[in-house]
Amino acid sequence: MKLSAILLVLATFNAAPAAAEIYKYVDENGRITYTNIPKKGSKKLDLDPISAAKTRNSSGPADFPKVDNYTQKKRDDLRKQILQDELTTEEKAFADAQKALNEGAATRIGDEVRNNQKYLDRVKKLKDNVSLHERNIAALKKELGDLK
Repeated sequence: MKLSAILLVLATFNAAPAAAEIYKYVDENGRITYTNIPKKGSKKLDLDPISAAKTRNSSGPADFPKVDNYTQKKRDDLRKQILQDELTTEEKAFADAQKALNEGAATRIGDEVRNNQKYLDRVKKLKDNVSLHERNIAALKKELGDLK
């Protein structure tokens, strides 16, 4: 039992990393497709293997421009203010859409009295508009909550 467990662990650590050949294909419309399956007219790309060390480096290239803390704070504050302004605008639009829905659902306009489907279509558009503003508000609040 111990021997099989040790062999399993050794086999796991000695597994060769997976490598795939990548091909680039450009069709007659100029669209580019990358695939691991060779196609007539495709060109094999010679890519360096991805190493774990490269993917874990989050500091960026050495010559990447750095921003001082004061400048970054100003940028973050501006971003927060823009998001808060967008949230205020979106909340007003939501209130207007909700009011339009309440008023629109309460009355039938023109031939909606005879044609129920027209009424339902108009009310659905109003509800969709309210839902859109609700989703936008939720997204803005999430983004504001994610700020430092």
